[in-house]
Amino acid sequence: MNTVSVQHLSLQIDDYLDLLNLAKRVEDLKWQKEIIRKLERMNNSTSFPEVYHFERNHINH
Repeated sequence: MNTVSVQHLSLQIDDYLDLLNLAKRVEDLKWQKEIIRKLERMNNSTSFPEVYHFERNHINH
């Protein structure tokens, strides 16, 4: 993966994490789950080592 793609992916992940924080603040569990599923798909589709394991760092409510 080239540097531009890595930077683009990093920005996408940052954006989704910002959205996840917002979804947590407004206590929208459905939206949180959707964002987490998207992040998991992004994580599974890259050749990077697993950076964040969502099952171990699940939503606590």
